[in-house]
Amino acid sequence: MMLTLAMGMRQSLGLFQPHMIRELGITASDFSFAIAMQNIVWGATQPFVGALVDRIGARPVAVAGAIAFATGIGISAFATSALMLTLGSGICIGIALSCTASNLAMSVTSRTVSPLKRSLAMGSVSAVGSLGLMLASPLAQVLITTNGWQVAMLAFLGLSAVMIPAAFMAGGVDRISADKQQGQPQSVGEAVREAAGHSGYVVMAMAFFVCGLQLVFLTTHLPTYLDFCGLPPTVAASALALIGLFNAFGSWLFGWLGGRYSKRFLLGGIYLLRSLIITAYFSTTPTPTSTLLFAAAMGSLWLGVVPLVNGLVIHLFGLRYVATLSGIAFFSHQIGSFLGAWGGGVIYSALGSYEWAWKSAVIVGVIAGVVQMTMNLKPSPRLAQAGA
Repeated sequence: MMLTLAMGMRQSLGLFQPHMIRELGITASDFSFAIAMQNIVWGATQPFVGALVDRIGARPVAVAGAIAFATGIGISAFATSALMLTLGSGICIGIALSCTASNLAMSVTSRTVSPLKRSLAMGSVSAVGSLGLMLASPLAQVLITTNGWQVAMLAFLGLSAVMIPAAFMAGGVDRISADKQQGQPQSVGEAVREAAGHSGYVVMAMAFFVCGLQLVFLTTHLPTYLDFCGLPPTVAASALALIGLFNAFGSWLFGWLGGRYSKRFLLGGIYLLRSLIITAYFSTTPTPTSTLLFAAAMGSLWLGVVPLVNGLVIHLFGLRYVATLSGIAFFSHQIGSFLGAWGGGVIYSALGSYEWAWKSAVIVGVIAGVVQMTMNLKPSPRLAQAGA
């Protein structure tokens, strides 16, 4: 519940962009910068939040994050300038996502099941978490159309309040100890240095950059792109909801596949397939039908990366510092998210077209997919020695 509400609202913020541009007198670049700040703050704080979870537990971190999310939505609802929007939707929600979204949810999940079922369990939680987009996106679009964007934002404030008890209950995992006996005992600093020296981890983290760039570019700019092409706003809302629906299936599927087949090839395949689908869609004039088919295809590949990346971190280094090490890899993801959100807005504002934005996303996606498939899969010497 915590994950689905956080991600559902976060990924629906692009629906507010055309209306905020018209009513607040801000530009597409201003809105894009706020969302870009959200992503870079999320990424920059995630390693520290992950270390905090590994040190003091999930409950206090998750509850504080839920409160921060509600604060960010409240500020955004009453925003009158680009600065207030950046503070609310950018900084506050960025910090909140570090404490409530995929990294913490995967850390919680990985500690509740056996290694045999871990990949499927993480995929299942990621799948359920994606359903929030099916709730938040149609709700926001209906309220924006009938009552204005501020009323829709206040509805999000109500959903944020539900996150607080959900975060408290998720923190019950603190009663379950992470396995601290996988190899020699480590401090968090030693774990980070070990990961930085592992070529496979470095390659995976760098390729993760592309995931953030492609997805946040779409959630931030697809509504504006469709508006520019003359399609009704309901198409954008339906597309985002369809992404959430198919993401539920895709996340579960890749969690299941990750327990049976090579996670590095599955990850690389996701990056390559996304690039092909983006090329096919943006190379032609969009229609309601092609947009919904595009959303379904992209949704199937949306968050399937989450159980795969977390599974690879556990495979390489064990369970003890999974929140910390996944958080560091996620920072790379969020640098890509920053560029996908802000860079897309800058290109659109400068050229009046998204052509070079989507082409850039495709080029780096192909490179990342090929590189990801070559990563070193050998567990760290410390973990390998313990296994022997």
